[in-house]
Amino acid sequence: MTTSTALLIADLTGVAVFAASGASAAVAKRLDLFGVAFVGFVAALGGGILRDLVIDEVPPLAFADWRYAATAAITALAVFWLHPQLARLRTTVLVLDAAGLALFTVTGTLKALDARVPAVGACLIGMLTAIGGGLGRDLLTAEIPVVLRREIYALAALAGSVLVVLLYATGQTGPVPLTAAAVLVFGLRLIALRRRWSAPVAGLRPPRADGADPRIDRQW
Repeated sequence: MTTSTALLIADLTGVAVFAASGASAAVAKRLDLFGVAFVGFVAALGGGILRDLVIDEVPPLAFADWRYAATAAITALAVFWLHPQLARLRTTVLVLDAAGLALFTVTGTLKALDARVPAVGACLIGMLTAIGGGLGRDLLTAEIPVVLRREIYALAALAGSVLVVLLYATGQTGPVPLTAAAVLVFGLRLIALRRRWSAPVAGLRPPRADGADPRIDRQW
């Protein structure tokens, strides 16, 4: 199997995973069939569309290659019809979301590097590719985006992007090292969920008796 074929399979797998995640969120919000399909499409392809626009690859692959849109639509529709069974698989959905995050991190970073984007920019594009679809999903379903909460999500993608850039710089772009990068993102996300790791947030202290503005402290 060539590297390009492996990347295509990884890309389409990530599309299916995020489409399922987006469609599940839409079903939970009681959206109709079109709404479920649309949210699934955005969740699956939003990050890739953003990536392609940034690296000036037009039209974006999501529109140029029918397999991407078809994978997203079929998966979202399957979730719509099978949601009673999927509703009992919350843990499975979280694991699939982590897998999608990992796959999109690797493919997004590699495509940025192949487009001759400098290392720092490639890391950011890889992270945005991974989190862009989830960001769109949460906004469409009126949720605070996961990437803005305390959960370790975008940081896991960024760590994976950095590893991909380092591997690329040393010529290690085969399936094995890239799989290792995906496993890093996947593992970080699952461990963070398991151990409830989170980034620090700013918290307001209770108002003072004299009416002064509360000071901001740090909560870990």
